[in-house]
Amino acid sequence: MSAARHPSMHLADWLLLAVAFVWGTSYGVVKDALVFYPVLGLLALRFGLTFVLLSPALRTLRTLRTASRRALGGVLCAGMLLLGIFLCETFGVMLTRASNAAFLISLCVVLTPLAEWAMLRRRPSRAEWAAVAVSLAGAWLLAGGDYRPNAGDALILLAALLRAISVCVTRRVMRDAAIAPLAVTAVQAGCVAAGSAVLALVFAHGQWQPLPTFSAHLPFWSSVAWLVGACTLFAFFIQNYAVRRSSPTRVALLMGSEPAFGALFACVWLGERLSVAAWTGGALIVAASLFAVVPWRRAGAKSVSEALNA
Repeated sequence: MSAARHPSMHLADWLLLAVAFVWGTSYGVVKDALVFYPVLGLLALRFGLTFVLLSPALRTLRTLRTASRRALGGVLCAGMLLLGIFLCETFGVMLTRASNAAFLISLCVVLTPLAEWAMLRRRPSRAEWAAVAVSLAGAWLLAGGDYRPNAGDALILLAALLRAISVCVTRRVMRDAAIAPLAVTAVQAGCVAAGSAVLALVFAHGQWQPLPTFSAHLPFWSSVAWLVGACTLFAFFIQNYAVRRSSPTRVALLMGSEPAFGALFACVWLGERLSVAAWTGGALIVAASLFAVVPWRRAGAKSVSEALNA
């Protein structure tokens, strides 16, 4: 029989749902911001500001200074994976339809149990596989059931794969190195900011432009403030906090509600309209995420809480 889940694990699950909602808003906000500034410049600005805000905490965190080379290597690897995710997602959305992107990025929910099985040797439970199937069906309906592959789709699919690997890598780093989530978030932000700046300066000079002025471009800076404060600082700190207290598959399932929240935000903020099938798909995704929160018994194997307390 499996033990009851620790209260901190329940809190982590609900916080991840909040992150999914926040990230759901990011698509519309990023779309507004890209009207004023190019992709690489926006990524460098967003994550550069995040790193600056977190840098004082880095100087006071002993866990990062005393961490082993292997642990630091794992944190840097997680940061480079995050850079790859954002590059693929942002450029992919520019090259494909939003519905295709929503469907393909949701494949992270399907790929994460496989990545977790391969990297962490944790076989997903039947309940988790059922939630995966429901989430995938919902994503298909949300995309309108119409899928035509193109170059942008390939980038989004790669982003989904990188997301799955990233959750597992972060899980291993947080489990084995005991590095504070704030430190991991800061290093990840620094990797994305530095990587985006280098790519812009070396390979795409047109992506590096003077910043818009505050007085004439208040909507742009409002978007940046939301992206930095909510979609980056809050979201990645909570994700790194929660992944230590949950399994990568549960994290992916809970984050799989992001497309549904994104569709709702698009209707409210951007005035987009969705079909009945799309709303049904969104409801299935949210239902699958809530299904993942339920502490199902898992016969013949240790529960997540038992594994964490072992």
